[in-house]
Amino acid sequence: MSIKDPKQLAGSDEDWWRGAVIYQIYPRSFQDDNGDGVGDLAGITRRLPHVASLGVDAIWISPFFVSPMLDYGYDVSDYRDVDPLFGSLHDFEKLIETAHSLGVRVMIDLVLSHTSDQHPWFKQSLSSTDNDKSDWYVWADALPDGSPPNNWLSIFGGSAWQWHSRRCQYYLHNFLSAQPDLNLHQPDVQNELLDVARFWLERGVDGFRLDTINFYFHDQSLRSNPALPKELRNSSIAPSVNPYNYQQHIYDKNQPENLDFLKRLRAVMDEYPCVAAVGEVGDDQRGMEIMAQYTHGDDLMHMCYAFEFLSPTLPTAQRTVDVLTQFTEQASESWACWAFSNHDVVRHTTRWSLSDAAQRCYLQLLLAIKGSVCLYQGEELGLEEAELTYEQLQDPYGIAFWPDFKGRDGCRTPMPWTITAGNDDFSSTESWLPIPAEHRVIAVNQQEQDDTSLLAFYRRMIAIRKRLPVLANGELEHITANGTVLQFMRTNKNSRVLCIFNLSDTSTDMQLPSGKWLADQSSDLSSLDPSQKTTLAPWQVVIAEEQ
Repeated sequence: MSIKDPKQLAGSDEDWWRGAVIYQIYPRSFQDDNGDGVGDLAGITRRLPHVASLGVDAIWISPFFVSPMLDYGYDVSDYRDVDPLFGSLHDFEKLIETAHSLGVRVMIDLVLSHTSDQHPWFKQSLSSTDNDKSDWYVWADALPDGSPPNNWLSIFGGSAWQWHSRRCQYYLHNFLSAQPDLNLHQPDVQNELLDVARFWLERGVDGFRLDTINFYFHDQSLRSNPALPKELRNSSIAPSVNPYNYQQHIYDKNQPENLDFLKRLRAVMDEYPCVAAVGEVGDDQRGMEIMAQYTHGDDLMHMCYAFEFLSPTLPTAQRTVDVLTQFTEQASESWACWAFSNHDVVRHTTRWSLSDAAQRCYLQLLLAIKGSVCLYQGEELGLEEAELTYEQLQDPYGIAFWPDFKGRDGCRTPMPWTITAGNDDFSSTESWLPIPAEHRVIAVNQQEQDDTSLLAFYRRMIAIRKRLPVLANGELEHITANGTVLQFMRTNKNSRVLCIFNLSDTSTDMQLPSGKWLADQSSDLSSLDPSQKTTLAPWQVVIAEEQ
């Protein structure tokens, strides 16, 4: 494995993020180094060689800031320090140094739309209506009958407004009631958050994953959201049993003022070399439109990802064409970051009921479409969603909606590293969530011994993407679906690459486009003759360069 000088890495390529493969780490569940059953920063540092061996360009680490952990780090009570559960600032600095020495950049998860109710800012804000931070959060009077100011709903269920007796007002919370929303209409709040970004940039981070990037601003008139027609409801953002799906979220998020703030944030990032950000766009109806707005030009965000491929809907050939066509039509000048799994959704292996062959096919699809890629820890092992009992749940979201929605713990169970070790070598003690028996048999050390394993396949496919730069940053053209066969072309001024996917468990015949094509070795085709029909085996993929 090549070792790179951290300074060379930091200044090597301003556009490294275009087509980058980013590996998401959920710190509680990656590696426990101090033996308390919870993963930590030192544990991540210990396992970075595994991440680097995949060939990824960067890691994204979910929040590790000081927090009461009611939403497991997404409720921040101190933006400028590491929670002792995860270690210290020194541990983080060592993590960055190690990652850079392995040629891996480090992105961290910034949660700027809300804080914990234990944050000193909120404690001061709630103390009176006339203190220095009284308007740092979204406070509003009750309606004449004492009910909340409008009909806005929380993603975690129920009203998005919580009454507080100290001020005799409601405060806004788009998530848990213990996660009050910051008021970014207040300039001092914006300035403070920009200083938070500078704090971590000064410590050498290479960029940010911006949580709920479209939730930063609310409608100042507090207008109620209109109803969403039943036929348009879906469950990409919230489970179907959650009434959050019953509204068009026009006024509680996606406000135009956000663009000016994002430009300010981008200006701060541009003060540092080779820094990039990916924003999480949480919206079912307008995801592509918002992604286009937020990444257009060079003064906003570098990339965003929407939820089209994080939904329960299987990406069939036609579904994929629809998504990619929508992207090219609505966001052609933008840059997408695609993902199949993350810490908030059921693992895609389970969500789409994928066989081993199907997992391999969809990985190649993910690595072949235009944009950057986020991989979630454990998907390189083929981890399925863990089945947990109600008593084992930690996630307040799952506890609230059990059993119709089981929450997010099933995708957050610890990484299985060594099948023969206690707790699969994740920890020397009982882990905060159990490691399922079916995960143990596909632990990292088991797959390391098998050149045909899914882990080995991930490494080979990422290497092919690196060998064919057109897959990372070329144009996406001629997207078609013919039955179960998806086909498109990736092009740049130097090359054209044909990409064909049989997204089914049955063989199918197809006619190749004219031209002379050389298939990649992974295609396992004896010939690529456009004058003859080609038979694709179940879940077969063809990646072929034009000669």
